[in-house]
Amino acid sequence: MVFAPDTEMSIAAAVEMVNTARRRDGHDAMATVDDVAEFYTRWGYTARHDGDDAELAAVRDARDQIAALWDVDRDTAAGVLNEMLARGGAVPYLTRHDDLDWHLHGTAPDAPLATVLLVETAMAMSDVVRSAEYDRLQRCEADDCDAVLVDLSRNRSRRFCDVNGCANRAHVAAYRARQAGGRTVRHGDVVS
Repeated sequence: MVFAPDTEMSIAAAVEMVNTARRRDGHDAMATVDDVAEFYTRWGYTARHDGDDAELAAVRDARDQIAALWDVDRDTAAGVLNEMLARGGAVPYLTRHDDLDWHLHGTAPDAPLATVLLVETAMAMSDVVRSAEYDRLQRCEADDCDAVLVDLSRNRSRRFCDVNGCANRAHVAAYRARQAGGRTVRHGDVVS
C-alpha cells in the first residue's frame, strides 16, 4: 500500500469518475442521474445525494475540475488543490461507518455530492503531492486512449487504464507481433 486506504479509495473513485468521459466508444458513463446514483452506491458515499439534474450537472463539473489535475505539474496542483479545499469549505474530521475503519471526511454530512467529490479528491491528492508521488498520476499509454490512471503499484509498472481494456489489447497485439515475427513451432520441431 502506498497511501492510507481512504486516500487510495478516493483516488480510485476520482480516476473512475474522470474516465467516465474518456471511453474509447465515446459513451459518457456519467450522463444520467442514474449514472450518478450507481457511482454514489458503488463507492459507498454517505454524503447527501439529491438524485436530480442539478446534481448531475454539478458532478460533471466536478469531474472536469478533477480531470484537470492530470494536466498540471505538482507545484501547480498544490494551488489547484488548495482552491478546491477552500471552495468546498473543507473541515476534515475522522469518522468510521459501515465496514470502514477510521478515515477522513472533509465536508459536513449534508454537503452536496459534487462538493464531497471535490474535497475528498483534493484531500487524497494532497497526500500524493505531500509524498512527492505526483508522477504516479499518468495517462494510459495506449495510442488511441486518453484515460487517466494512478499507478499505485510498488514497482511503478502500471501503463494502461482499466476503462478501455487497453492492457489486454496491448498484450494481444504484442503476442500477435511475436507470432508474426517468428516461425511457428510444431510438435517435433527443433528450436534453435
